[in-house]
Amino acid sequence: MSFGARILEQCDALAAISEDASILTRRYLTAEHRRAATLIAGWMRDAGLAVEIDALGNVVGRRAGARPDAPRIVTGSHFDSVVNAGRYDGIFGILCAIAAAGDLAARGVKLPHAIEIVAFGDEEGVRFGFSMVGSRALAGRFDPALLDRRDAEGTTLRDAIVAFGGDAHAIPALSRAHHHVAAFVEVHIEQGPVLLDRNLALGVVTSIAGSTRIAARVTGLAGHAGTVPMGARRDALTAAAEMTLFVESYTAASRGVLVGTVGKLAVAGGGAINVIPGEVALTIDVRAGRDAERLAAVAAIERECRAIALRRNVALEWANLFELAAAPCDERLQAALAASVAAQGIEPFRLPSGAGHDAMEMAHVAPIGMLFVRCGNGGISHHPDETMTAADANLATHALVHFLAHFDAAAMAATAAQ
Repeated sequence: MSFGARILEQCDALAAISEDASILTRRYLTAEHRRAATLIAGWMRDAGLAVEIDALGNVVGRRAGARPDAPRIVTGSHFDSVVNAGRYDGIFGILCAIAAAGDLAARGVKLPHAIEIVAFGDEEGVRFGFSMVGSRALAGRFDPALLDRRDAEGTTLRDAIVAFGGDAHAIPALSRAHHHVAAFVEVHIEQGPVLLDRNLALGVVTSIAGSTRIAARVTGLAGHAGTVPMGARRDALTAAAEMTLFVESYTAASRGVLVGTVGKLAVAGGGAINVIPGEVALTIDVRAGRDAERLAAVAAIERECRAIALRRNVALEWANLFELAAAPCDERLQAALAASVAAQGIEPFRLPSGAGHDAMEMAHVAPIGMLFVRCGNGGISHHPDETMTAADANLATHALVHFLAHFDAAAMAATAAQ
């Protein structure tokens, strides 16, 4: 059986572990998280790795290097999901890494560097409202105040960790900041159509986009739909609609540098067909591969939204919810991954990632690299229609095997130490 066919079977097995029998939903620190962790740990052991489930529910598999102090390459991805998810997001990067490590072990290939595979327990942030819990801890950036955050049922993160069998007091010890990590490399489905449109199975990521998320509220004046003259209206929804269209037009004019999304547009009280909307809440998400361009865009969007509000005689509240800096991928890792792609007979192609990944947190510990794998079905992701082929999964795994066998981790570690 090829790597790809086996990995897709494993993806199917994990997709069956869900909180809802009709859709795939696997939130952090749930019973389903535990079942998935146990299954992944078993596959890691089958690949010859030493395995632990750590204090935060990350599953970690290790293969020792030539010496106890050998630098390590860390790889992996996440195994939690969004609600009504696809079956390859995150999971593929874990299973690809396990298959690559197992192949190297089965062939008796001895590497000068250690390999550490991490199946991160949380990246999506669905349960507690903040993302990348596991990778934040490994990066030494976990904020203890987050332990008091509650899920929709009122359970704190601290209590969920205890119920899972973890240990909140052990979180600081999870940091890899002083563990001689030469590189973090993540393999992930693209979650978009770029590779598909170019008929390429693999691509090398140049940078992971930073993002700004904003909550805005437009307050006008509700009124009767039949009696208030058009010129006298203070319609919150038409103002919010104009703001929405500006986000689209401004980011579209950047020719691929920016993306902007109004993801929520909610009329207070649900609205009514015969009432002028008096209050509307909206969210804005702006992303770019370079922080300067993203921040300039956010400032320009806020200026125009305030001008729209002034012209339409409505009030505007504006609050930044979240800032995540862009994470450029290391040039040496890009070159090494490109060589591994070329070794599969594929012309190396480089592209940015618009989605966030655990690699963004791990960039605080070590240089990062990322390999994208083609999605089918128009590139759709975070959706049950997410697809990939066994052939592409096979190529990606062979590329990772090549990378792990040929990359000079010692040289990378020595450069980082200087």
